[in-house]
Amino acid sequence: MIITTSSGVEGKKIKSTIGLVKGSTIRARHLGRDIMAGLRGIVGGEITEYTKMMAEAREQAIQRMVEDAQGKGANAIVGMRFTTSMVMQNASEILAYGTGVVLE
Repeated sequence: MIITTSSGVEGKKIKSTIGLVKGSTIRARHLGRDIMAGLRGIVGGEITEYTKMMAEAREQAIQRMVEDAQGKGANAIVGMRFTTSMVMQNASEILAYGTGVVLE
């Protein structure tokens, strides 16, 4: 599956547009991670526990978007984007979305 943030794929022609494809996940903070993050907040620096958690959430959202695209018959996704929103205190949704297309 080709995934790009641009509106097309260089060297490829879009044969047909399938439409919106998406995948999301909701992640909640973890007490153990919160304790480590609090300590890092005191001394400064990257909060690696949250960096790892968000990277995993993005990968899962992408995988779900790819599954949605494949289920609709797409072989590529163009215009891919991420968005995030808080759904409740201490929990956020990561949404990956784009346009599913069929490339020649």
